[in-house]
Amino acid sequence: MAKLQGHARNDGTVGQPSSSEGAGTRERILDISLELFTTQGYEKTSLREIAEQLGFSKAAIYYHFESKEAILMALHLRLHALGLDALRNINRETITLEVWSTLLDHLIDQMLSHRALFILHERNRTAFEALHHDERHDAEHDDIESLFRSALANQNIPLKDRVRVACAFGSVIVGLVMTGNAFVDVPDFELGEMLRVIVHDILVPSSSE
Repeated sequence: MAKLQGHARNDGTVGQPSSSEGAGTRERILDISLELFTTQGYEKTSLREIAEQLGFSKAAIYYHFESKEAILMALHLRLHALGLDALRNINRETITLEVWSTLLDHLIDQMLSHRALFILHERNRTAFEALHHDERHDAEHDDIESLFRSALANQNIPLKDRVRVACAFGSVIVGLVMTGNAFVDVPDFELGEMLRVIVHDILVPSSSE
């Protein structure tokens, strides 16, 4: 069993770990929670079970997360992080279809590597719907939408190209998120290649245009 990364006090509680230790422990809690929430359901999983899987005390979980809902929120925010850095770093004055093609290729790779998160959402919809009342969730969601819409509103980019980008982006989101379990048996590499071909077909103008 894994041991808590921290410093034991005389009273048996766990002292503050270093920043790197704390980050590593937090990610391990999230990884185990992701597995349990997906296989047996969010509602049927207790903090005690999560702690036992890691060899922790329940109190040690509370050091990193104030509640089971906080763990679920942290897993949801992992999805928000996908592609967000790329959107923030795009130079909207010089963006081209080639730049967007590279961005979407990267986004497809990121989303496929975190495919378990989408399965988690599909199997725990009721629990995730409750997160939409959380201010942090709403703020990050609005940030993503604002960045994307700002890039699409750039008048320096031809309108037809902006429409192409919107449609290509939509094909990635629908293909990997809104389909739920429809493609769960399709290997990641196969689904990724198909999505990349479709995105390329949307973004690259045909010879007749």
